Amino acid sequence: MWNEKLKIYDALIDKCPRFQRKGKTMPYTSANGYMFSLFNKNCEIGIRFSKEIQEKYIKEFDSSIYRSYGAVMKGYVLIPERMWEDLDALATYLDESYEYVMTLDPK
Repeated sequence: MWNEKLKIYDALIDKCPRFQRKGKTMPYTSANGYMFSLFNKNCEIGIRFSKEIQEKYIKEFDSSIYRSYGAVMKGYVLIPERMWEDLDALATYLDESYEYVMTLDPK
């Protein structure tokens, strides 16, 4: 199951040519020194946003804060599996997240 769902995460990232997936055992994307998406061992996708946008999307997506390996991931929204069917729409959120981390001071 992990490999099948990882293929969906990879297909999502393939729709966004400005960045690539990193990590073998913990797949993620990063830019400007910040991770901004993550695929955890529970086959869940989390995408990072500003605090205001995070709160907005948690309500809009009927979702929650993202947790990975037992830790709350600050700024991340759990992307419900029902949203994975429309990768074009999901790619717009991932691009938005990329734009957000590019506004932060580089690490």
